[in-house]
Amino acid sequence: MGAGVIIGIGLDIVETTRFARALGSTEEGFAGRVFTARELMACASRADRVQALAARFAAKEACLKALRAGIRQGALRQVELVSAPGGAPEIRLLGALVEQARESGVRTAHVSLSHQQGFAAAVVILEGTRSAALALETTSMPGDTW
Repeated sequence: MGAGVIIGIGLDIVETTRFARALGSTEEGFAGRVFTARELMACASRADRVQALAARFAAKEACLKALRAGIRQGALRQVELVSAPGGAPEIRLLGALVEQARESGVRTAHVSLSHQQGFAAAVVILEGTRSAALALETTSMPGDTW
């Protein structure tokens, strides 16, 4: 196995006031299209529910950016934020994104969430193997593009 390398980095920031309006008062609209039932349940009783969901939304966007996946129908629900035993956030990929990550050589996803009044943010770093990263570079970076 090759040395560990960064396969992708994604960063996203969300304005929580705007996000709260999109979230609305029901789980069936925007929230139901973006979050899994597990994510909604994990945040349901939190005093900072809107900020917690906004940070998770930012992580979903950051993960898709790191995978170079773009947002397509249902892709946000294919990135699930779960809590590790110690409470730290972890990314769990679902559906077609599992295969896309595997093909890109992703072995580990690192995620950090943050929020303060007015904003929520997340960064995702995808780590993998050098051989997979080199294969990715030769297929996605034609010519002398950086």
